[in-house]
Amino acid sequence: MIKRVLGISALPALSVLAFLEVTLGSASLPWHSLQAGLLAGPASHDIAARIIWSLRMPRLVLAFLTGAILAGAGALLQAVTRNPLADPFLFGLSSGSATGAVAVIVLLGDVFGVWTIAFGAVGGAFLATSALLLLVSFRSRSGVRVSTERMLLSGLAISFVFSTLTNLLIFWGDRNTAQSVLFWTMGSFSAARWSALPLVVLGLLPVIFGKWAFGADLDALMAGEETAASLGVQTRRLRLCVLALCAYSCATTVALCGPIGFVGLIVPHLIRPIWGRSVRNILIPAMVAGGMLTILSDLLSRCLLASQELPVGIVISAIGACFLMGLLTRR
Repeated sequence: MIKRVLGISALPALSVLAFLEVTLGSASLPWHSLQAGLLAGPASHDIAARIIWSLRMPRLVLAFLTGAILAGAGALLQAVTRNPLADPFLFGLSSGSATGAVAVIVLLGDVFGVWTIAFGAVGGAFLATSALLLLVSFRSRSGVRVSTERMLLSGLAISFVFSTLTNLLIFWGDRNTAQSVLFWTMGSFSAARWSALPLVVLGLLPVIFGKWAFGADLDALMAGEETAASLGVQTRRLRLCVLALCAYSCATTVALCGPIGFVGLIVPHLIRPIWGRSVRNILIPAMVAGGMLTILSDLLSRCLLASQELPVGIVISAIGACFLMGLLTRR
């Protein structure tokens, strides 16, 4: 019954958030201007229509898709590691993507056009994933059983390493580049354009594919390593595939929005008490909730200060820190 009520109420709640995202901002649009701009269409030269169709609508879509990708990747990582604290940010995937993107910006410039940052982010994400797998593989070959806690700590160490490299690259760059890159590393949806949205759509597909291809194996793995092995699940290959999918998906969001943390950590915890622990059951609700969370955070980032826009990463980090402290006080 609760699932049905929440499922029915999700669409009106998302519609309200979308309406506020399009209406509010540095230039608030009254109802008659909003209605006229929507009816005029994207080809109109009216100011309200250009604000709606060229700036706020792509920003709305980008915010929702980013939250959906991060929440879905978080649910997959928490399942494959059997650790409720797993998150693309804590595993070093977002930090590696940010390092790759900043390296391309600072060292190479606009080599590949609009896809320059995307190439750098994807390369950095796979580099971070490779470093994580090498570190875990080294421990397992030395005779030490690799626990999920050790894997999480390895990801955290790699995250610190790549964050340090990102700061060094920003320090070495010229002042103008460093200033723009520094704002980008805090997370923002201000660069949303229709031409860039296909990239984040390509990042959404691997998360959905992970649900259909590995959902049953992940549910078996959550019951325990021995249970999964008895059911024929190859846990090593499963972890490799899921990490690769999450690395690529998170890289697409970093390329457009910068590194945004805590979404993949918060949302699965909110969904599990209602939809259960099965990955096949929680992934789609988690993606919808993640999109709603990022839209809400973007609204707050634009409305909290009257004179300027906060980086959305700061708002989400504040929400995530409060949530994590509340989670720790409960259990």
